[in-house]
Amino acid sequence: MGLSQRVLTLYDQPMWDSIEQQRFALQHCDDCATVRYPPGPICPHCLSLAASWKPLSGRATILSWVVFHRQYFDDFPPPYNSVAVQIAEGPIVVSNLIGDEPDGSWIGAEVEFVYRRQGERMQHAVRLLRSGPVAGGSDQTAP
Repeated sequence: MGLSQRVLTLYDQPMWDSIEQQRFALQHCDDCATVRYPPGPICPHCLSLAASWKPLSGRATILSWVVFHRQYFDDFPPPYNSVAVQIAEGPIVVSNLIGDEPDGSWIGAEVEFVYRRQGERMQHAVRLLRSGPVAGGSDQTAP
């Protein structure tokens, strides 16, 4: 078993830098305003090469979820949940739900991004909007 490794490329380095600064940002097409995830060299909608990095609202909705009961990485002990969330700006990203779990179905639950240090790097996660501060109080919400 090993540690999870972040794969950095030319296109997503600014995204990881924004997460480190606790301001999750994604590429926005300068021509058609499409928000791009994953980051890349051209807009998949209009094929423009022009893009800017802009912070996200920090709000999202859970589309799907799974709880892993087997440990795949040393830094993610089971049980560990993964959620696919659609951010308010449109793209779907995978994250981790921390804090309270939804009552009943997780699908459609509104969440907000939070940040926490895991080892030497900052990670994003999500928590329910109705939740109070995450235990320990060190997590901060996105703007």
